[in-house]
Amino acid sequence: MPEQLSVVNDIGDQHKLHGLDHLRALAITYVLCFHYQFFGHPDWERGRFSGFGWTGVDLFFVLSGFLIAGQLFNTVSKGKNISVKEFFIKRFFRIIPPYLLVMIVYISFPLAREWGHLSPLWQYFTFTQNFGLDLKKYGTFSHGWSLCVEEQFYLLLPLIFLLFNYFKLGKKAVYLVVFLFVACYSVRFLNWHYLVAPYLNTDEFGARFNEYVYYPTYNRLDGLLVGVSIAGLFTFYTGFKEWVNKYNYLVLSAGLLIVFAAWLLCPQQSTYNTVILGFPLVALGYGFILAAFVSPNNIFYRLQSRFTSLIATLSYSIYLSHKIIIHLVQNLLEKEGMDKNSNIVMLVCIVCVIAGALLMRYVIEKPALRIRNWVLAR
Repeated sequence: MPEQLSVVNDIGDQHKLHGLDHLRALAITYVLCFHYQFFGHPDWERGRFSGFGWTGVDLFFVLSGFLIAGQLFNTVSKGKNISVKEFFIKRFFRIIPPYLLVMIVYISFPLAREWGHLSPLWQYFTFTQNFGLDLKKYGTFSHGWSLCVEEQFYLLLPLIFLLFNYFKLGKKAVYLVVFLFVACYSVRFLNWHYLVAPYLNTDEFGARFNEYVYYPTYNRLDGLLVGVSIAGLFTFYTGFKEWVNKYNYLVLSAGLLIVFAAWLLCPQQSTYNTVILGFPLVALGYGFILAAFVSPNNIFYRLQSRFTSLIATLSYSIYLSHKIIIHLVQNLLEKEGMDKNSNIVMLVCIVCVIAGALLMRYVIEKPALRIRNWVLAR
């Protein structure tokens, strides 16, 4: 029997765990495969695997809920006060500089726009693009919707923590999580029933599904809540954490089975099954997988990979810039006589996406993080 490893106590430091790097790399790869279908692509790329790539965003939500809530839970568990100023400074310098660069490119160079028009600029700068986003009108940088969900989450979560901490309601937090999950589920169903289903056999169906079901924050809380719940259980219930560590492969198997069930039940993104079963099953399945991956006795916790570490590090820049780069590279190669639907063009696009993300990492992200550290040290 291998020696049992103790479970890491400080979730706030777990962003360095190899397991989380593997999951980040998986999430961005899945998102990239999904979005590539909407450009020129080989026939094999538009299948059930890539078609399920919309769940890569849900995996990011689970990761964000776990990591951000974990940092706050860790602070509270040590009897320390949450520094809202420090929290927002860290988030600002991590998120805003690369985001602003991409916005400048989209605004300044219309040729970089993959399709359609930009949403009203105020929605990008207030991170409210995901409300009322009509893809028929505003197709460019539409993937910014998920950044809006996360930014709204980053804004509200520490404030909720402060309120619960001030009124000594820590043990009541579970009721809020349950309430939010039920509310999210109910509102999503009602939006489907009244605003989307009546247009099922019309040309408006796809755009309405995205606008009223897929994009709004109040419909997409499943993954974030699962991540927050796991962070809370790991922080305050050490017995649960030790149990997961002991039976991590059972937990991992359960997560894989749940995600596989969602894959079977939701062959397409915009279906009734996705609304009722897909979103909660995907969130729960990825939550189980995450819990297993951050358990020290799991092989993925210990497995080091320079490749997944690199892709995980670049995941934010890849997410921001990949549509611009794919669009520009495909148009350039097509002018040179290459088939946009070929495997070689896909390979060139992927290499260029990674190269572009590396450039953003060293030109924008790293200098911004150095400025952040300087600001926090003052």
